[in-house]
Amino acid sequence: MSEATSRRRRAVFLVAAAALAGLAAGSVGVYVSGWGAANGNDRCEASADLARSLKPLAHGEVAALLPADAPQDLSTLVLRQPDGTERTLGSLLDGKATLLNLWATWCVPCRAEMPALDRLQAARGGPDFQVLTLNVDTGDPAKPAAFLAEIGTKGLPDWRDPRMAAFNALKGRGLAFGLPTTLLIDRKGCQVAALHGPAEWDSADAGAVVDAVVAAR
Repeated sequence: MSEATSRRRRAVFLVAAAALAGLAAGSVGVYVSGWGAANGNDRCEASADLARSLKPLAHGEVAALLPADAPQDLSTLVLRQPDGTERTLGSLLDGKATLLNLWATWCVPCRAEMPALDRLQAARGGPDFQVLTLNVDTGDPAKPAAFLAEIGTKGLPDWRDPRMAAFNALKGRGLAFGLPTTLLIDRKGCQVAALHGPAEWDSADAGAVVDAVVAAR
């Protein structure tokens, strides 16, 4: 990835972050099951070694990857299906390493990034790894599914955060402040890295990061 491309991506991400800040400021009703200031982080201490091992892999297409200094337990984060059914992230892990991507239909870099995430899920998704996508649109509930259909994704799940509850909870933990935001989560539900802004998630550089998270037991 060229330096010019990197600068353009960063500039677009900052615009999306500013737009999202206005939405988040007006949102209310944060709902995260059992979410506390130190919720479950003791159980993530062992994940610190995995997070540290990712630092040498933060280059090329994932140069902006930020390994966690102190991995946080995200298993109680609540995601919603289009019909309103709610599930905790922990209930969706099923022992899999997980890439959780936060996006919106109005987010230009999200549109560019989603096909790569779809290809990553097609190539790597299975018993050991999954891509979960969480839409934070607060308006027309039909738009996210229409967006995914328009860009031709086939394997990305349609999870929702219509009140920005999950986003604000993650923002409070210092894990989200713009879109797209991508979190890498180990098999125990511990966040081991974050990337703020778009990335080529089906690239060899990203694949090495995914492989490292999958390999950790």
